[in-house]
Amino acid sequence: MSYQFPERDEFLLCPTPQGWIEHALDNQDILLIDHANCEKKAAATALNLMFRYTEHPELLNKMSRLAREELRHFEQVLALMKKRKIPYRAINASRYAGRMRASVRTHEPERMIDTLVVGAFIEARSCERFEALAPYLDEELAKFYLSLLKSEARHFQDYLQLAVDAAGYDLTDRIDVFAEADKDAVLSADTEFRFHSGVPVQEASVQSS
Repeated sequence: MSYQFPERDEFLLCPTPQGWIEHALDNQDILLIDHANCEKKAAATALNLMFRYTEHPELLNKMSRLAREELRHFEQVLALMKKRKIPYRAINASRYAGRMRASVRTHEPERMIDTLVVGAFIEARSCERFEALAPYLDEELAKFYLSLLKSEARHFQDYLQLAVDAAGYDLTDRIDVFAEADKDAVLSADTEFRFHSGVPVQEASVQSS
């Protein structure tokens, strides 16, 4: 099924708030630790999809490539952290992925379709945040984040195309559901900063007023 891809900033209903960016700049150790976690989880998600949906050759091919790229990004983040003397440690995840997956339908093939749409939103939001952060970062980290834009944009498109192909029907209504979930997660208050967290509490109060 042919599909006209939306631009990333049309797909997402809102940009990352400036308050989140400022918080990220003040917490770059947590930013990098959680970025590493996100890359590792993205690889795991791709592998899980490969094991769950073995009868979809195009999914297998794209998820195999995606998993390799995400693990390479994980290694690159670890190398940056080592250079900056930031120890990798366990931290709890943000609420973003859980919020996005709360609306995933539980029966097949709708479960697969929704999971792929969620994957598209996670990749699109990651891409948007890399680009939003880059102008404020030191040269090394800005260059690295900008280097990720092309692959993250392709991942977004791969997930979305796989969802469209699996459905064979107009997915606008389902995309709208997850677009609203992404917007709510990005603009709502969060007390803990993470790569996909919402707005710092003090900024969220301003957003909602």
